[in-house]
Amino acid sequence: MRPTSPVPLVAALTALAALATLTACGDSGGDPDTVKVVYPRSTDNKVRLMDDYLAVIKKQFEREHEGKKLRLIPVQATQDDYYAKVQQMMRSPKTAPDVVHEDTFVLNSDVKSGYLRALDDRLAGWKQWGRFAPAAKASVRAEDGKTYGVPDGTDTRALWFNKELFARAGLPADWHPKTWNDVLDAARTLKRKLPGVIPLNVYTGKGAGEAASMQGFEMLAYGTGADPLYEPSSKKWVTGGAGFRDALEFVRTVYAEKLGPEPSDALSPTIGTRVTTDWLPGGKLAIALDGSWLGKFWLPSGARPWPQWSKVMGRTAFPTRDGTAPGRVSLSGGWAWSVSAKSPRADLAWQLVETLQSPANATDWTVRDAQIAVRDDVAAASAYRTSMPGISFFTDLVQVTHHRPALPVYPQVSNAIQEAMESVTTGDADAAQAARRYDERLRSIAGPAGVTAR
Repeated sequence: MRPTSPVPLVAALTALAALATLTACGDSGGDPDTVKVVYPRSTDNKVRLMDDYLAVIKKQFEREHEGKKLRLIPVQATQDDYYAKVQQMMRSPKTAPDVVHEDTFVLNSDVKSGYLRALDDRLAGWKQWGRFAPAAKASVRAEDGKTYGVPDGTDTRALWFNKELFARAGLPADWHPKTWNDVLDAARTLKRKLPGVIPLNVYTGKGAGEAASMQGFEMLAYGTGADPLYEPSSKKWVTGGAGFRDALEFVRTVYAEKLGPEPSDALSPTIGTRVTTDWLPGGKLAIALDGSWLGKFWLPSGARPWPQWSKVMGRTAFPTRDGTAPGRVSLSGGWAWSVSAKSPRADLAWQLVETLQSPANATDWTVRDAQIAVRDDVAAASAYRTSMPGISFFTDLVQVTHHRPALPVYPQVSNAIQEAMESVTTGDADAAQAARRYDERLRSIAGPAGVTAR
């Protein structure tokens, strides 16, 4: 989950080039033997995981489907800008790809806009579908009850901490905080003992985008045992109650007590890159509330090789507010392969999805991208079980994980959450004021009839 920001020049040019390539195909017919797949390319030019993986898939697909071609269309942009560019492509048959790498949290929005094809007819006869976990299947099931994608992995979130910095501050190497106060107290000790080190990073504000909403706010809110963001029984969004305010108060405390980065850094669209490729490997940040995938950045093939990371970095679950059961909390997301509703090559597009999700290819991608497995055969594969230090720890968090309300208006709700977080980060509002502003935004987004108060 990454920031909403203007597309960097290179990203904008790449996206425009992708659109130009699609437009050049002419009418919706195009080449009947070429399947077009669009996917996100990292804004970090050193990271080419998906490019490398799809290059292998392209050779395999073209070898196994004589006379057919696979055209790879990367869009280099932040995640939020990737969503916008792909939605723009899918509006017209002239520019629509055949297969799209779809973030499951925007799936319902894209379904409602008519951009994606339901895959139930294909899945009914596909033996591999029985390998997928129920939660993974649910993540690609839209409000209409139909399925619009095949998941290729998930993730979980927890606390990463630098054991060397902890030792210097007199903190334990087997740190297991039981409450939010335990986390804050450790950050306070680090601030006092290690001047110049950032004690704790919690993503916040509009610059961090969905990382703030999901890895920051919702990791806190779902640990309060209080009101959810959305109430499925009434199909209404819930205003900012006690748990909402407590989550904002935690964020306010981190930045008011200078336990986190400088607000100007925390609110920058580059915050995610700085955390993974500078602050953590450089020993500048002690604790990060972040995702299961971080280790991939520090591998020899990663953006910031760091041979010592598996010995230096510890992992522990993020606790519930007061330590109440289940005592730990996590959030999970994920991506899927979907077929564009305007693709005239639905059969060929589905054949590509089958290739992408063969057992060997599914395992390959899960390992390459440090994903958490969503298939039982991948989870049992030795290549997965030995792929990354800590993989068992992060896989175990699936037992206590939560998922965002993947509804069409969620992206707008998420943006309102980011605004509330940003206001307490900068000191523009306290938690109660920020929650009231959130309530106003929520009613404008969902309508008064779509909101309930607790």
